[in-house]
Amino acid sequence: MSGSLPAETDNHRPTNFIRQIIDADLAAGKYKTTHTRFPPEPNGYLHIGHAKSICLNFGLAQDYQGKCNLRFDDTNPAKEDIEYVESIKEDVRWLGFEWDGEICYSSDYFDRLYEYAIELIEKGLAYVDELSADEIREYRGTLTQPGKNSPYRDRSIDENLILFKQMKEGKFAEGKACLRAKIDMASPFIVMRDPVLYRIKFAEHHQTGNKWCIYPMYDFTHCISDAIENITHSLCTLEFQDNRRLYDWVLDNITIEARPHQYEFSRLNLEYAITSKRKLTLLVTEKIVDGWNDPRMPTVSGLRRRGYTPASIREFCHRIGVTKQENTVEMSTLEFCIREDLNENAPRAMAVLDPIKVVIENFSETIDEVLSMPNHPNRPELGNREVTFTREIYIDRADFREEANKNYKRLVLGKEVRLRNAYVIRADRVEKDAEGNIQTIYCTYDPATLNKNPEDGRKVKGVIHWVSAKFAKPAEIRLYDRLFNTPNPGSADDFLSTINPNSLLIKKGFVEPSLQYAEVGKAFQFEREGYFCLDSKYASDDNLVFNRTVGLRDSWNDA
Repeated sequence: MSGSLPAETDNHRPTNFIRQIIDADLAAGKYKTTHTRFPPEPNGYLHIGHAKSICLNFGLAQDYQGKCNLRFDDTNPAKEDIEYVESIKEDVRWLGFEWDGEICYSSDYFDRLYEYAIELIEKGLAYVDELSADEIREYRGTLTQPGKNSPYRDRSIDENLILFKQMKEGKFAEGKACLRAKIDMASPFIVMRDPVLYRIKFAEHHQTGNKWCIYPMYDFTHCISDAIENITHSLCTLEFQDNRRLYDWVLDNITIEARPHQYEFSRLNLEYAITSKRKLTLLVTEKIVDGWNDPRMPTVSGLRRRGYTPASIREFCHRIGVTKQENTVEMSTLEFCIREDLNENAPRAMAVLDPIKVVIENFSETIDEVLSMPNHPNRPELGNREVTFTREIYIDRADFREEANKNYKRLVLGKEVRLRNAYVIRADRVEKDAEGNIQTIYCTYDPATLNKNPEDGRKVKGVIHWVSAKFAKPAEIRLYDRLFNTPNPGSADDFLSTINPNSLLIKKGFVEPSLQYAEVGKAFQFEREGYFCLDSKYASDDNLVFNRTVGLRDSWNDA
């Protein structure tokens, strides 16, 4: 079935105003089935806002046993690229959806769109204008002042037909002519003040090559594409609410049988993130991030590389719902969804991000001990793994103090702590360098405490993680945080001034040997550190690189 979802969202179907509209339309016999579409522009990578639209459109098709098209709104070849087409296809499928039939392109309909433009000209409803872009803007008026007619508005139908054909044949330079709808320059809705329907662009198109040098505008193309594809419910975000008048005007004035309807919902605004494609492009071109899939980016590919799962993003979109009210969603909501998913599904492993060596002096220098550890404390079906315990291990530097109060439940000089899934050790002495920095901690272990309490009844409260100094694998640990240090970076005069300078910290640490076989896309909980995944860009067989997806708890709200 098109747009099928895994079972986690099938348990109950939430209602919203769009579902209520569909229910009423189906009950009244207005449509026999539901047909939606997801129409991205192939001029960038999809972001978390697009994910909301994907889940909505494909989710409706799934719930109503209908169809959902993937249609590329490819009407501006100057900004589009086949790279973006391929990335969008990958993102939709990664999120768990499949479109109905072949992929659609607005460019598939260029011949028909041209004929519809001719029809509008013949009806006296469109004209070729030779005002410049700046002049068109000036003539359009303002929110409080009506526009004024172009001096070219009253050309005859025959003249407009000839000029439009000349536009198509490349006889005008870019910007020297365009086709405009003839509607009402005094309309209270600026979108209805003789909007441009076609403009000239001498650019090779990724689908049609050099066949065309005139390209239709979005508002003219979108509604006709919907009608050609028999879309029943055309869903878009609230900024297109006024454009619905032009959507309907075009369909009212051309000869086309199907009649789709546009409905608007609020876009997704996420704290500590931006979803402006222009600003995201600037982050990439200015090399503030290392590409569209940088794990700090709110793109679907960035979230994937960071370690977010399709299920967590679908759950996030499910939780925030669909309304007409603009609002900003807390980043912690998205992070909660991935924590909930990974806490349940991610196997455990041990990694030391800031290592300090520990020598267990009463452990054998020649014999290593293989320990069996559960991959998940609450899911025995995930099995166990073998981890080797050796005389020399690494622990995290923050897990040791020479002196500490009773609230510190890690290793303290002269006191005991438990090593995760292993033994109780006691810190006896330390070795320091010339500057007084601790280089090595010397300990003893209690051989009778493997995964059990000391036999004499003494209490050991703390548990710390560790890796074998002999067998652990060196790894680069990339600690990603929020890219911006203000909740609404888009409102700043210069959004780049709100960049968080600590959005990426790189640690050189060690991971347990099993992680040398980690697969891209597979998450792990590094005990006591957070959730991590192998980086898809920088990691290799001889260079382990792990990205932190999210911490074990929300440190921002705790701050």
